Amino acid sequence: MADGVKPRVKVPKSASAGEAITIKTLISHPMESGQRKDADGNRIPSSIIHRFTCDFNGENVIDVDLLPAISTNPYFEFEATVPASGEFKFTWHDDDGSVYEDSKSITVG
Repeated sequence: MADGVKPRVKVPKSASAGEAITIKTLISHPMESGQRKDADGNRIPSSIIHRFTCDFNGENVIDVDLLPAISTNPYFEFEATVPASGEFKFTWHDDDGSVYEDSKSITVG
C-alpha cells in the first residue's frame, strides 16, 4: 500500500430526478513506475492506480482502465444522471493489490 494515499470526492448533496450532475474525484497517490531507485540503490516497487470505477446503487456508472503513463494524483470529472436517491461508490485499484474506496450519498427530491 502506498503511503499517504487519500481519495477525495465531490458529489452534490441533492439533485432533481433525472438531473445530470457533475462528479469530481482526486486521489493523492505517488504513482511509482517501478523504474526508480531509492537512496540505497534498491528499486522502488511499482505502485500505480490502474483502474477506477464508480457505481451508483450497485449499477456501474464509469469504469476506466489506466495506463502506466498516468500522472500522479489522478483527477476525474464526469457527469452522471441520478434517477433516485442513493449512494455513489468510488473504487481505485493499485498495482500492488491495494484498493481504495470512498462513497457519497445524494438525495433526489
